[in-house]
Amino acid sequence: MSVQKMKPNTRIWRQLLVQQRRAFSTSPRRLDNYAFIGLGQMGYQMARNLQAKLAPSDNVRLFDINKGATEKLAAEMKSQQVGGAAFQVSESAADASKDDTVITCLPEPQHVKSAYESILEAKLAARPQPRLFIDCSTIDPSSSREVAAAVASALPDGQGSFVDAPMSGGVVGATAGTLTFMLGAPESLVARIEPTLLRMGKRVLHCGPQGAGLSAKLANNYLLAIENIATAEAMNLGVRWGLDPKVLANVINVSTGKCWPSEVNNPVPGVVETAPASRDYAGGFGIALMRKDLKLAMLAAKEADATLALADKASEVYKEAEAEERCKGRDFSVVYRWLSGK
Repeated sequence: MSVQKMKPNTRIWRQLLVQQRRAFSTSPRRLDNYAFIGLGQMGYQMARNLQAKLAPSDNVRLFDINKGATEKLAAEMKSQQVGGAAFQVSESAADASKDDTVITCLPEPQHVKSAYESILEAKLAARPQPRLFIDCSTIDPSSSREVAAAVASALPDGQGSFVDAPMSGGVVGATAGTLTFMLGAPESLVARIEPTLLRMGKRVLHCGPQGAGLSAKLANNYLLAIENIATAEAMNLGVRWGLDPKVLANVINVSTGKCWPSEVNNPVPGVVETAPASRDYAGGFGIALMRKDLKLAMLAAKEADATLALADKASEVYKEAEAEERCKGRDFSVVYRWLSGK
């Protein structure tokens, strides 16, 4: 057979392409409607990224109990909008939650429960597709499952689903859109959830069913809490023995003691120039937030009958460090300052 005969019929291929384009152009894209509830340090930046990366035909409703934060974000979106979704300020969490996808990012378990109680009391009308509630708050898994059960009860027959998607990356990651989300959701919903989360971050790790994302995050942050104290103690010990802190850090980071607090977030000022310790422990992951996550991990461990041998002492360390004025409100690596007295 000649090469010429093997070539496809050009006229037929052109006709097929035209038909495909016509079919695409006559199938309008379904509009996506979102709500974002909770505009604290993390939520503010996440909502900003979500709105900026959505199509102009989409819509985002914004709500926070702090009206100043909502109005500030709306003004910022308006001044910078060159595309992105339409947006509007809602008067309540229930009002914002009229839409298909509702994202919440709230401080404590009681705030999450209260918000969803008000949402579900509003008797939400049916939507063309089932509602999806994505909670990005860091709370305990039991509280999260309680809310999920309430959603399932109030919106039966698959009319709504509640999933947990706590994140890692801090305010810097939220601002840059580089967060990692730990997702707890049914496998069947992952494909629908991922595109939304990837507008606010760069990675989604599906950890298992609802509640699994929170379990994974709290286990990780428990380990981080312990490693941070141990790194601060080891660095303090070496410095008091007369070792140069940079030399000691280099030894640790090519040896078996290497960890994120030793390599990236070293607690000794000047060892890692980009670490909070080198800017008077400003920014980073606040010591109050670490105390909160440690407390949640301890609560979840107790419910699971899991032993955390170091948890009580670690909690005491963070509590005492935060109580000192020179440590309060600073990055959790400030325990080095509390330990060394320098």
